[in-house]
Amino acid sequence: MIVWAIANQKGGVGKTTTTISLAGILAQQEKRVLLVDLDPHASLTAYLGYQPDEVESGCYSLFIDKKAHIKPLINKTAFDQIDILCGSPALATLERQMGTRPGKGLVLQQTIKEVESDYDYLLIDCPPILGLLMVNALAACNLLLIPVQTEFLAIKGLERMERTLTMINQSRKKSLPYIIVPTMFDRRTRASVKALRVLRDNFTEHLWKKVIPIDTLFREASQAGKPLSFMTPEAKGVIAFRALLNSITVQSRVL
Repeated sequence: MIVWAIANQKGGVGKTTTTISLAGILAQQEKRVLLVDLDPHASLTAYLGYQPDEVESGCYSLFIDKKAHIKPLINKTAFDQIDILCGSPALATLERQMGTRPGKGLVLQQTIKEVESDYDYLLIDCPPILGLLMVNALAACNLLLIPVQTEFLAIKGLERMERTLTMINQSRKKSLPYIIVPTMFDRRTRASVKALRVLRDNFTEHLWKKVIPIDTLFREASQAGKPLSFMTPEAKGVIAFRALLNSITVQSRVL
């Protein structure tokens, strides 16, 4: 099972859109996908038809119950190849509740071993802050995707994310590979073009060479609760995410 985390220490940069878009394309390729929503805002959970405030089990139970097993906590979605471990606002309380419990940063890494043979891919939608949940995601994944909106403040979030990676890598046996994904690119605006230039000048080594463009159809897909690739397979956003998936697949083979 291949595990990807989608994270940035800034909200609104396209993490959930990236997660659901890649999951949809993988599902259409007959891959079995498990989504893990570690964000207390639980946007991914809501996207797929569950009410975060009404989730009785899911990620929170996995962390708070030392004896919890992951399989009973997984929910089906409307898509045969996609399942989800739901998020909820209760996740925001975990830092306080778990305190200094030993191994709390490795809960996800240890429990997902139970489903290694059940799925081809596991995608983790992370919260936009460094803490217990993001640490778990980074410890569990094989590859980190960092969506970065092509605007100034999002680049600042990327700088914080790279500092976080430096700390995380000190506790791993080897450095965590990552890909920076420029998102919401609008070639009509000078701010977007300038931000992309900054990314290409300063983050060349890990930067994906293409971009995810602004596409209003993503909003329509969200309202419908479907990956955009299931609604409009040739939308410009879907074409971009297919190109990203191809790039990730190539890099994964190298790794």
